[in-house]
Amino acid sequence: MKRPQLEPWVAAIYDAPLEPEEFERRLAKCREELEGEELENILSLTDWFQRRYPTAKARLSYARRNAKQWASQMTNRPVPR
Repeated sequence: MKRPQLEPWVAAIYDAPLEPEEFERRLAKCREELEGEELENILSLTDWFQRRYPTAKARLSYARRNAKQWASQMTNRPVPR
């Protein structure tokens, strides 16, 4: 599957390695910014996803199965001007 062409600044973010500690820090910061119904909805969806795909292998398999569809949807969307 061919990766969509990204703006250089986006590609730099996408391609940069992320240490587990930094991932956890960013995740905690995002969670702090959420509240109420939005937070409950996200936590509910996350819990469902982790039950449905309990292992890293299952989650990656799901992502790989759907990546082609997601990419085609992104490349077919009009770009806002």
